[in-house]
Amino acid sequence: QVQLVESGGGLVQAGGSLSLSCTASGIVFSTYAMAWFRQAPGKEREFVATISRSGGITYYADSVKGRFTISRDNAKNTVYLQMNSLKPEDTAVYYCAAGPRPTTVAGYDYWGRGTQVTVSS
Repeated sequence: QVQLVESGGGLVQAGGSLSLSCTASGIVFSTYAMAWFRQAPGKEREFVATISRSGGITYYADSVKGRFTISRDNAKNTVYLQMNSLKPEDTAVYYCAAGPRPTTVAGYDYWGRGTQVTVSS
């Protein structure tokens, strides 16, 4: 049974930092690209960041470039999202996703349940 479990969400003030973690089980973690998505109330789910299987390649949405960092530790089956300089518009439920060779959101086969991040002004 495949399971992705996010943790680390919470309430922070604008300008603050927060670190999210996602631990996977039931998959060979190192064979999957990993990504973070987010969904704010009333909006569609949007891409945040992705990292390649070995961790050597990363991509970020323009809205988070320079502020967020995605990383992974394959020995721990965990992907991280370090979020700095948070803005109220970063408020959303953040989801972890895994896919073997994803090029679009449809290429992510497994999803976590999400963790709430709320940034107050």
